[in-house]
Amino acid sequence: MKNTIKDWPQQERPRERLILYGASSLSDAELLAIFLRSGTQGCSAVELARHLLQHFGDLSHILNADLEQLSQLHGIGPSKYTQLMAVKELGKRYITQQLQQQPINLHDSTSLLEYLRFELLDETREVFAVLCLDAQLRHLAFKKLFFGGLNYCAVSINQILRFAISQHATHLVIAHNHPFAQACASKADMTLTQQIQSACALVEIQLIDHCIIARDSSFSFAEHQLL
Repeated sequence: MKNTIKDWPQQERPRERLILYGASSLSDAELLAIFLRSGTQGCSAVELARHLLQHFGDLSHILNADLEQLSQLHGIGPSKYTQLMAVKELGKRYITQQLQQQPINLHDSTSLLEYLRFELLDETREVFAVLCLDAQLRHLAFKKLFFGGLNYCAVSINQILRFAISQHATHLVIAHNHPFAQACASKADMTLTQQIQSACALVEIQLIDHCIIARDSSFSFAEHQLL
């Protein structure tokens, strides 16, 4: 049995298929294989990528794993770990630059939630963050302001406003993660959101969304018409 991608028919090789049909035509395993570049003895890069997906479950769990966790799989060491982390950081920077160049679409929070997932999904405790936007709803600054425990994070509204004002923000998105729970809004989340929205209005800043990020889902207050 042939175990290197170079031995595969040309039309089946991931790189060649990407050039011919586009990146969207490739599976998660094939895309991972391109970044891994090589497999191990008796195991192609695609097979190694499939083992990663089988072990961790999906791409997000792979990219959020640390070196010790990834090294549990034969064939993954510091070199391939750095390649995967570089992929993750490139994705984060790409989305950040997109938000800086293009205004957030208030009717579709997909790009916003993708960005926040990159920033918050690898946190193992609850974190509360603030995204500052300009008058055209473009990215100005993002900061994780408060760090809590597994399922609670204390928040200071005054600190949120000070940070937003220091960045000359006219619009604001607040976000927090649920590291070990579903992405749904509690009564406490709703109360806090209303308090922050009222405080923002006093300094002529508009709160446009509160997003909750969980491992398998996301929740947007704006999408659910809670703002």
